[in-house]
Amino acid sequence: MAKSLSAGKRRMLVDKYLTELSLLAKEICPEAKIEATTETFEDEDGHIRVYPPAGISAEEIEEVEGKIASRCVDILVQDAVSICAAVYD
Repeated sequence: MAKSLSAGKRRMLVDKYLTELSLLAKEICPEAKIEATTETFEDEDGHIRVYPPAGISAEEIEEVEGKIASRCVDILVQDAVSICAAVYD
């Protein structure tokens, strides 16, 4: 579907998903710093970087990573928008 979109509409779709993923990360880990960018590398359309607060447990980091990664896969399958997400500790 997304391959036939104009560049402007595709950019709006990418922005929408970056916002959605940023809000999801904040919902899961409210104290985290979130960066969303449209930097591209190879076939990626954007990036979400999550910086959780100091002292967060490994289990909490795994939860954040898992939920965001799962949504990124859904977005890729649904609209062929590739967003790379990473949690930095």
